Formats: sequence, C-alpha cells, structure tokens
Amino acid sequence: MKCIDYTAEGYWDSMLNASLCKFFILSALTDGPAYGYEIIKRVDKITESFCIPTEGTIYPVLREFLDCGCATCSQEIINGRTRKVYKLTTKGLDAYQAGVDVWKRGVNCVKKVITREE
Repeated sequence: MKCIDYTAEGYWDSMLNASLCKFFILSALTDGPAYGYEIIKRVDKITESFCIPTEGTIYPVLREFLDCGCATCSQEIINGRTRKVYKLTTKGLDAYQAGVDVWKRGVNCVKKVITREE
C-alpha cells in the first residue's frame, strides 16, 4: 500500500479541489446557461485558476446534476457548432444556496483553526 505524503501541498490542493468541484460548477451555472467548455472557463475565472476542472471531471458532475433534477440540458448551435447547454433548475439553485450556507460555516471553522496556529 502506498503511503500518502500528507506534507505535500499537492495532496491538500487535490483534496480541496475534489470537495469543491461540484460547488464551483453550480456557482458557474448561477451566471446563466453554459456549455461544458464555457463552464470550465467560468470556474477557472471565479476561482482565479485555483480549480480548473477537466472534461473528465465536469461531464460526470453535469450528468449527476441532470439525473437529480438540478440542471437541464438542451442542444443549441453556438458559433456554428451544436453544443449541449446546461441550465440550473430551481432545485439546482437551491442546491447552490445549501452549498453556500455549508461552506460559509466550514470556512469559518477553517479560519479559526489556521489562525490558531499563527
């Protein structure tokens, strides 16, 4: 069994990114309907390049959102190309707000822990 290097920032970056990815995708879709690459760019921008989801990450998440009723998908022609455009439903907006509420509490706890160490 491989030993995880808990001293590596890369480990902690990947753990944080994995747990926040769905939340960031929901956040990107609160700005309006978008196709996959556009969602990736929005997440990159709103996180200042901290999280840049790959196609291998974003499409399974979008499929989950579709399956649970948090998003809808339609096909549209954009710049001459047919694209799947994703849009949050009311349930998706509620999911985003629930995430905001939980992450606010979580961030406050993290702040307390890391400032305690300074």
